Amino acid sequence: MVKPTDNREPTSKRGLECPDCGCMHFRVLYTRRAWGGRLLRRRTCRHCGRRVTTYERVGG
Repeated sequence: MVKPTDNREPTSKRGLECPDCGCMHFRVLYTRRAWGGRLLRRRTCRHCGRRVTTYERVGG
């Protein structure tokens, strides 16, 4: 019997990862509107305290 092939990469990750420690646990410090209908979120890593700014598109 032939098994179907899985085209997904086994090491693919989803979500935001801390550039310093690599963990994926963040706390949002604040959110505000940015140009072009985007949202700016300032986040801090719960493990090492590194601050990261993300820009998100508003889905609609």
